[in-house]
Amino acid sequence: MTLRAALQVRRTRFRLDIELTAEPGEVVALLGPNGAGKTTALRALAGLVPLTGGRLTVGGDIWDEPPAIFVPAQRRRVGVVFQDYLLFQHLSAMENIAFGLRARGTGRGEARARATAWLERVGLGEHARATPRALSGGQAQRVALARALVTEPQLLLLDEPLAALDAGTRLQVRADLARHLRDYGGHTVVVTHDPLDAMVLADRLVILENGEIVQQGAPTEIARRPRSDFVADLVGLNLFRGSADTTAVALDSGGRLTVTEPGTGRVFLAFPPTAVSLYRDQPTGSPRNTWPVTVAGLEQHANLTRVRLDGTPPVLADITSAAVAELRIEPGMRLWAAVKAAEIHVYPA
Repeated sequence: MTLRAALQVRRTRFRLDIELTAEPGEVVALLGPNGAGKTTALRALAGLVPLTGGRLTVGGDIWDEPPAIFVPAQRRRVGVVFQDYLLFQHLSAMENIAFGLRARGTGRGEARARATAWLERVGLGEHARATPRALSGGQAQRVALARALVTEPQLLLLDEPLAALDAGTRLQVRADLARHLRDYGGHTVVVTHDPLDAMVLADRLVILENGEIVQQGAPTEIARRPRSDFVADLVGLNLFRGSADTTAVALDSGGRLTVTEPGTGRVFLAFPPTAVSLYRDQPTGSPRNTWPVTVAGLEQHANLTRVRLDGTPPVLADITSAAVAELRIEPGMRLWAAVKAAEIHVYPA
């Protein structure tokens, strides 16, 4: 019952060319910058965009194989939760959930009974008669999820399912959604811009850039070993490429860093902004990498201040407000950056 998708969609100025697989019960998250092809991939899976090449099979059934085979969206066993949910405003919560069943020929009584059961399952039994306008964002999201799952789809597609929620609601709804996805036995593909959503919800992350897959794997592996600037930004790491000669690495962006893991050839180096210390004067003492930098900008990140630094190499540093006050940091200031060799993670490029 594996989902196998070789998705090729060609447009005038864009080409999507990726291969996805998903096992029953597996949640795959698509991440990438705007224009990477995430939504195009989701629409191709749903049958809203026909493939121009490749092949899409679910459980051995061919859904799309140009030019001969194309199963339209209404004939695919697919459930979709859109970013803005797209609930019918004139229907109650129960009627919204029952709509898909009725469209597939289920009798009114059975459709309502199954919709009511799903309302209880998502904790909204007392809101059966409420219209979408009377529901909170989190409640509307749960109705949309129930509407997608009540038809027992083979494939569940979620397009930024938590983006419309405020921060306070998002935490609880994310936990609820993760629980429902664990209970769902079909294939799930999630598109999201939020790394935390992806880490919590997905079993596997697929990173897209310019219509191609640049990295995929378990969330912990992606977070530990980013292979593109987008992923490094996503998980909050400084990332560099370079050439290693034992414990010295010459960086492509300029400069050299000393590491504790000997190696040769092309490598990635990654370390968190919290590993970067800042000084007015060049530090001495314990072995460390030091180099002059210029403050390019500051911004608040939770209880830390993120300092963007130009230098060879450029780097991000997260320091406390007390350190900002002590150093009197301001844009244009010249400082010294320092990173201990033991804080730098090195892996093959």
